[in-house]
Amino acid sequence: MTAIDPEQVARLKALPAVHVLADAVDGVAPRWAAVEAARRLVAERRDAIRSGSAAASTIGVDEVRQLAIALAGPRLRRVVNATGVVLHTNLGRAPLAAAALAAVAETARGYTNLEYDLAAGQRGSRHAHAEELLRALTGAEAACVVNNNAAATVVALSALAGGHAVVVSRGELVEIGGSFRIPDILRASGCALVEVGTTNKTRLADYEAVIDEGTAMLLKVHRSNFAMVGFTDEVSERDLAALARARGLVSMIDLGSGCLLSRERQRALGLPEEPPVTEVVASGADLVCFSGDKLLGGPQAGVLVGSAAAIARVRSHPLMRAMRPDKLTLAALCATLALYRDGRDAEVPAVAMMSANAEALRARADLLAAELAGVAAAAGLEIAVESCRSTVGGGAMPLAELPSWAVTLRATSGADALDARLRAAAVPVIARVEDGRVWLDLRTIADVERDDVVAALR
Repeated sequence: MTAIDPEQVARLKALPAVHVLADAVDGVAPRWAAVEAARRLVAERRDAIRSGSAAASTIGVDEVRQLAIALAGPRLRRVVNATGVVLHTNLGRAPLAAAALAAVAETARGYTNLEYDLAAGQRGSRHAHAEELLRALTGAEAACVVNNNAAATVVALSALAGGHAVVVSRGELVEIGGSFRIPDILRASGCALVEVGTTNKTRLADYEAVIDEGTAMLLKVHRSNFAMVGFTDEVSERDLAALARARGLVSMIDLGSGCLLSRERQRALGLPEEPPVTEVVASGADLVCFSGDKLLGGPQAGVLVGSAAAIARVRSHPLMRAMRPDKLTLAALCATLALYRDGRDAEVPAVAMMSANAEALRARADLLAAELAGVAAAAGLEIAVESCRSTVGGGAMPLAELPSWAVTLRATSGADALDARLRAAAVPVIARVEDGRVWLDLRTIADVERDDVVAALR
């Protein structure tokens, strides 16, 4: 039998009562948060004492207050993206344009005509709101929207090829974020995968050789999150669509990241070229799908455009109800699409960040460094302005490196400790840690966020 340690028992008895700690921070946070904070801290001290730790039996009021406030606060919080990754998946990808934010606020404040036809005075379709914009921007006959591009792929495969074979090049059997793979998505959609070609080379004859009575679709998946270079060959969207049409099959192109900027506009903005959705639609493919929150720069959504017949089959599939977008998503998407239609794409934050030139970024880095100088000196930090490279991120333009400028910070306590302090700020700042320094890349820091960065460092 283990002997009882009198000193340990005394330390345990000395721990303050939960209700006393909760009362000490009354009014600072909701009662439930104060009680939960007190319980957690008491349990933490109790476990430490029992394990033989020299932990004190006292619990400070500040500890309870800080934990209670954190518990009562929102879990989903605004952060400053100082990583230089424009479409950072972990940070919510594309920030919305001011017009999109206004549209969401207006839509959320009351009832809407989400599924109501104002002219006819009867029930309408939620897909009608974005369809006209998408048709004008892509040249497609019809369009509909779901909640993300993976959903778009699943519902399209289920509606157009469920129970049948889908032919895909081996070089396009990609894995997207979260370990979701094209073969898995095909199986989940009730389709049989038929692989053709090799990893690096697939020809039209490879598709022709496997088509039989069980084949329903020829699928092409754009390699948006990785690049293949060297001894390679692939079939164009136009040739694939022509083959499908000749054999009475459906053709589908999964673009992943959908770019609505023309090649001329991309060049004018200094962006790496990405196949515009209009070009892919013009290839004659029956269906093209892409994301709303990647290169398009809108909310999370899956966009499907193509022939009227293909879209009608997708819309009528039972899965559509489970994957349809809500009114706030549609409001943000329509407002973003309207900016492209009106020639105001520079107002889309993702487009503006990707196209920001190095000279302007250097000026902004110098300005931020000047604002941080006093705080950095007081904290004993070494501060500098240095050139760096940004990336597009979000599974888009994998080879693109965008020249940028950053403010770098070196601390005697180490970069990791400083990074942790920045992440613990009221408005967390998410930076890069490289070469023993913290890098604040100005490409993804908005001018209005400079005060947040200064406050976080302070």
